[in-house]
Amino acid sequence: MNIEQIRSDFPILDQELYGKPLVYLDNAATTQKPQCVIDAVRSYYEKDNSNIHRGVHTLSERATAAYEASRETIRSFFNAKSTKEVIFTRGATESINLIASSWGRANITKGDEILITHMEHHSNIVPWQMLCEHTGAVLKVVPMNEAGELDMNAFTSLLSERTKLFGVVHMSNALGTINPIETMIKQAHAVGAVVLVDGAQAAAHMAVDVQALDVDFYVTSAHKMYGPTGVGVLIAKEVLLEAMPPYQGGGDMILMVTFEKTQYNDLPHKFEAGTPNIAGVIGFGEAIKYIQSIGLDKIAVREKVLLDYATSQAELFEGLRQIGTARDKACVLSFVLKGVHPHDLGTILDREAVAIRAGHHCAMPVMQFYKVPATARASFSIYNTEAEVDALFAALSKARDMFA
Repeated sequence: MNIEQIRSDFPILDQELYGKPLVYLDNAATTQKPQCVIDAVRSYYEKDNSNIHRGVHTLSERATAAYEASRETIRSFFNAKSTKEVIFTRGATESINLIASSWGRANITKGDEILITHMEHHSNIVPWQMLCEHTGAVLKVVPMNEAGELDMNAFTSLLSERTKLFGVVHMSNALGTINPIETMIKQAHAVGAVVLVDGAQAAAHMAVDVQALDVDFYVTSAHKMYGPTGVGVLIAKEVLLEAMPPYQGGGDMILMVTFEKTQYNDLPHKFEAGTPNIAGVIGFGEAIKYIQSIGLDKIAVREKVLLDYATSQAELFEGLRQIGTARDKACVLSFVLKGVHPHDLGTILDREAVAIRAGHHCAMPVMQFYKVPATARASFSIYNTEAEVDALFAALSKARDMFA
């Protein structure tokens, strides 16, 4: 991989803050956008701006073709069976809420159990809590250990015929842990549960084949994958989607409306009410093509090199405690520095032009498990370099000296 060539694809990286080159290490929050994605969004607005599926004029036809081409690009990337299984949403959060509201309210009743894990993002906790409150179902949680790995024995013991849905994060945004989802999907299916995998962190870093995994629902967000904000995807088995009621009512999700009865549209349009984020979907497709042009295998190797390099420095850095040391992890270095609150650390590092995330990362139960109010998180991507890791630890040294 030619890292300098890749960096040149991302115009935002070519800038200085406070007289120093920008070091962007907040990729788990959102990735930067390559020029090809920016150009695709701009081209739509400059040349093809029109609503889709509803017009016979040239602009509408071109916009529709580009939108549906992105659906096929994403279907192929995740190896879904057909484009009927590819539902565009505003992001992973809306995708999970769609499942909870549509599939959940149609299938979950009092006494049923929903199983999630201790390391879930709030977006894979709160919708299930809301559903349990509404239905009388019970929410259960798979515990984890100090390394930030799920307790697989506890997972097995928590599964039962009462388990109707198992929700699990593919890769933890707070810890970087990669969970053994293939094994977990098989075990959950063995008791009759459907499985939702939150792939928001994973999909830009490793290959995901939804058919090989036999996963029922897989969700992710474009902005974690070098694409635009405000757009994401739910990939689900067609048989489940066919049986699910619409999530929202309005335009484009209907075939016929009378005051007596509404006939819903075919998949995937049944779940895409209203004018969608057309430019965002087109940009999402272009982002997928960009990832494919580099290759996920090469991306994984490069990012492991970066994480190993950063981890080796962290292990030698006095006063630094790593949060999350799973054997199988990627791209994320979460830590606390003795005597320095993570929010102060984030502010100090910003003055050194190093952008990290500081907070609970929408994973408060993880923070409660480690008995910390927050962590500092550096997260890596294909455009990061060893020199930027050095800059991170140089800035951490300044912060440690400041508070000594």
